[in-house]
Amino acid sequence: MKALFPVWLAMWLVPGLASAGIVWRGDFETGDRSQYSGTQMVAADRLQVVTSPVAEGKYALKVTVKQGDDPINASGNRNELVYQGKEAVGSEYYYRWKVMFATDFPSVDTWQLFAQWHHDGCCGSPPVEFYVRGEEIRMALNGTGEVPWKTKLVRGVWHEFILHAKWGATANTGFVELWHNKELVLPKRGAVTMYSGQKNYLKLGLYRSDTVQPVGVVYHDGFVQATTLADVIALDVPTTPTPVDAGTPVVDAGTPTVDAGTPPVDAGTPEDVDAGTPPVEEAPETETPPGSSVPPPSQGIPSGEELTSDVGCSSAGGAPFAAFALLGVLGLTRARRRRS
Repeated sequence: MKALFPVWLAMWLVPGLASAGIVWRGDFETGDRSQYSGTQMVAADRLQVVTSPVAEGKYALKVTVKQGDDPINASGNRNELVYQGKEAVGSEYYYRWKVMFATDFPSVDTWQLFAQWHHDGCCGSPPVEFYVRGEEIRMALNGTGEVPWKTKLVRGVWHEFILHAKWGATANTGFVELWHNKELVLPKRGAVTMYSGQKNYLKLGLYRSDTVQPVGVVYHDGFVQATTLADVIALDVPTTPTPVDAGTPVVDAGTPTVDAGTPPVDAGTPEDVDAGTPPVEEAPETETPPGSSVPPPSQGIPSGEELTSDVGCSSAGGAPFAAFALLGVLGLTRARRRRS
């Protein structure tokens, strides 16, 4: 919080600066799912806009996935919202959103994606994804098979993410930077964030291995896409989290036991299907499920990069004071080192 306080102060002093760079909102404050391009769900009760719990505003999204939920006849089980932002090569944005995992969210040694920037091609793991495995939240860059950041999974509380990404097919043209709960946890670094010749789009919800038996519930709120860090920070109004159902995390007895060494790899996980236009009524998509990290065929991934990840697919003007405050905090933020 301390690192971002000057930016908060600047936004308060110069309100006009706060929304200058907003590109798109997916915060559910319309009271429905109309901000998104489409859905992939087996029933309307799987993607519900609710009034409690919420992280901010009046509404949030409750996502429920049960074993067997397969709206697009593909691998894994899912219920997801789709936004066709069509991020192009060279574009650069800040994405901010909040996620809460129900107190009985399954603890399993397999993949459970809650946000992904998917390519519009037919096959392979999405270039950038956020997921849960066991008792960890992780971020994966499947263009190089990296997991550059992870943290302990804490249920029943809101996690805030700010992803700063430049979309590029090589580590020289693309980069990522990540904040978690207002702390810079991944300093800016070169990264393969898209596949050559393709654009990216957002999928938000819950997509997981079809081996997971317990019901999974995740809440999403406050998604905003903007061109500056100041824009996404200015929108972050603190609220008191609303308690979710009490309970003990369910352990899926049918999944492999977590091994502190090398996790079991399911070499036979089927490929997912994604036609590039996500709404259910159109052609399904083919994704490479977590465990393979195989890039799309003929997508021009730079040679020499091995794919070894264990997951896959799936101002207006302002007062001079505000400008100086912003420059100062951005410099301080970039100087912070990544957590071990």
